[in-house]
Amino acid sequence: MDYIYSGKSDASIDRSIDKILESYNKYGGINLDEACNFPNRQNVISVLQDLQYLIFPSYRTNEHVDSQTLRFVTGERVHRIISMLTKEIRKALLYVINNPVVEQSHCFQLAEQTARALIEEIPEIRRKIGLDVQASYNGDPAAKSSNEVIVSYPGLEAITVYRLAHFLQTSGVPVIPRIMSEYAHGHTGIDIHPGAEIGESFFIDHGTGVVIGETCIIGKNVKIYQGVTLGALSVKKEFMNKKRHPTIEDNVTIYANATILGGETVIGEGCTIGGNTWITHPVPPHTMLTQSNGREVAQQLPKN
Repeated sequence: MDYIYSGKSDASIDRSIDKILESYNKYGGINLDEACNFPNRQNVISVLQDLQYLIFPSYRTNEHVDSQTLRFVTGERVHRIISMLTKEIRKALLYVINNPVVEQSHCFQLAEQTARALIEEIPEIRRKIGLDVQASYNGDPAAKSSNEVIVSYPGLEAITVYRLAHFLQTSGVPVIPRIMSEYAHGHTGIDIHPGAEIGESFFIDHGTGVVIGETCIIGKNVKIYQGVTLGALSVKKEFMNKKRHPTIEDNVTIYANATILGGETVIGEGCTIGGNTWITHPVPPHTMLTQSNGREVAQQLPKN
């Protein structure tokens, strides 16, 4: 039988409410409007969904759009993004500064400038993502069309969110890029830190379990498969501002469940890294590296 709230006071429920309120004071974790509050996750996700719409209109919604209504629908979303994102960026800036004497108008101005800059960058982001789509189509024999890639490939969705979040990250926006990337992580199983630097024509095939760390640098025309980790050798807090993750140069393929660790680890141009390999050292360009019976096997590949 479903419980129906009668509106009548119940002393035991009132006591429970009091204890919950006490826990807010004791343990924190409350995001009040009148404080220098944290960005609202749902608002950020709503902005992200509008941004994804601008990247690929009508691919992931049931909204009817034609050539006559496209300008109106695009304009509506642009204005909504600028308004909501400005508010959330302002919250993030004030929270990080955490200084009551800071002029809130200055944070608002900076937030609005950043939101507008992201909108201005959308055509260039779309160009890069278009190359990612083409790389996915070219790199997967199962792909029947670019449209199929756009509407159904989790790797592309994760890369799209990364490219949007990365712009905000490099623009100095705190917190919000991580909210976006972790939302994509939950949806796709692919964890790309927005601080990573990823070149054009990037393809993640299948994708589940892929991890790309904050200081990772990835060149152009790189392809990675499910379960690949581009991580750090150590997660100690004192390494926070140091390069902890590997560099992957152009035209590299990394097969499933390979683990590549360390800020000084460079995978040279044109390498192929076999599945289930564990790498913590540089690999020369044009090398095929695999593991057999726990030992590395390196083979020189011909240069293109």
